[in-house]
Amino acid sequence: MIIKPEPGEYAPFYAGYVEKATAHSDVLQTLTQLKESTYQFFTALPAEKENYAYAAGKWTIKQLLSHMIDAERVFAYRILCFSRQDQNPLPGFDENGYVEKASLHTRMLANLAAEFRALREANLFLFRSVTDEQLLYNGTASGQTVSVRALLYITAGHELHHLDIIKQRYL
Repeated sequence: MIIKPEPGEYAPFYAGYVEKATAHSDVLQTLTQLKESTYQFFTALPAEKENYAYAAGKWTIKQLLSHMIDAERVFAYRILCFSRQDQNPLPGFDENGYVEKASLHTRMLANLAAEFRALREANLFLFRSVTDEQLLYNGTASGQTVSVRALLYITAGHELHHLDIIKQRYL
């Protein structure tokens, strides 16, 4: 079991994500379970919901899933770099810019859900390969120090956060 990261292992901005992930079981077990449950959640949504946004200027459900995929890739890359003790600072990413440039008009929600599931499956190999020692390694991302252990919790918590938002505001 991977112990919850200490507050100094991540920027305060991520505290909510870490807490969300902590409310569940072991973080690797949570990430494994979410792979299928998140896929099932998105593929069960009616087609007319994929382009729905609950307010003007808010992302659609399809855009939210695209963002979740982008963030998963970014967090996994950070885990890879920092677990290998790469000390090069990593940039942040413009989540709105990424969503805007994602060409989502050419994609279906089911296709994005399949991409998410495949990406998580691949990332789980990386996540499970991290040793106890590597969990404590850290690096700089978006100008903030973050540990590998914290990034695992942030990955799970970020996903849980967006699933909650969809359930509360979109459905």
